[in-house]
Amino acid sequence: MSDAPTTNRLASAEVAAIRGALDRVQTNVERVVVGKSGVIRLLLAALLCEGHVLVEDVPGIGKTTLAKALAQSLGCTFRRIQFTPDLMPADITGVHYYDPRTGEFRFREGPIAANIVLADELNRATPRTQSALLEAMEERQLTVEGVTTVLPRPFLVIATQNPIELEGTFPLPEAQLDRFFLRLRIGYPDEAAEDEMVERHGASSPLEGLSPVLSAKEIVAFSTALQRLYVDPEVRRYAVRLVRATREEPALELGASPRASLALFRAARAHALLEGRDYVLPDDVKAMAPHVLAHRLILSSQARLRGRTAEDVLREVMERVPVPIEG
Repeated sequence: MSDAPTTNRLASAEVAAIRGALDRVQTNVERVVVGKSGVIRLLLAALLCEGHVLVEDVPGIGKTTLAKALAQSLGCTFRRIQFTPDLMPADITGVHYYDPRTGEFRFREGPIAANIVLADELNRATPRTQSALLEAMEERQLTVEGVTTVLPRPFLVIATQNPIELEGTFPLPEAQLDRFFLRLRIGYPDEAAEDEMVERHGASSPLEGLSPVLSAKEIVAFSTALQRLYVDPEVRRYAVRLVRATREEPALELGASPRASLALFRAARAHALLEGRDYVLPDDVKAMAPHVLAHRLILSSQARLRGRTAEDVLREVMERVPVPIEG
């Protein structure tokens, strides 16, 4: 690998300070969400990269609690939207209403105008309503009847889907799945973590008394600083080759898009920073690839008949793509 340039590069002292601050956030969230440090780190990575998260998991495992704990730890605003078949786009974005006192129309913002938004059971809403959310996610602003409202920063949407109950749902199209920065599964806690959770929170709400340890402004500053974290050109090209290899895989009907290349590049940077390094390694790319790429891949009909998953195919692709060696 080539030597790193020093111009405007994020210094190791800056990395240590940012990591220390994010470690405090993780510790604070872990007071509420027990035994899920890996999931919390992935959410922090998405927050740093200003991306959005799709959670595919069963009910009752703490998705709402996790989102609330993250928002409280950052002193951010939080809104939860329960998606149902009768939910309308205006229920998300907001509406104009006539104020008889002033004789003027005013705009009432919808629940999307928050720092952290939990879009619960997104696939239960109609495609039209899903599109209203996904447009706000992509543009980071709302335009209602010609009036544009810029959404706050940071802005993180955590959308959930129940992978078990599919009756009465509207599956997200591939083009919309591609807009999610990463996908994760929380999973059930192990026995020790579940026992600790019951002991710790059996008598009161786990969110009571949870105070902010960081501010929204600081998170935005960290996101800006992350762009200066050094990535060797060979590591960058490795991420690109990995994404391009999915497009040539016979077991996939559709590989990952160029948007996925950008997401993987940014995610690798965030992973390196969370590990306390001021440079990115191929291991950072490999660590984030399953979370960033798998939900963007479409299996061929033959692969589905054989019972293969996108994760299985991606694992094989990663084994074939040569990893750059430091020299």
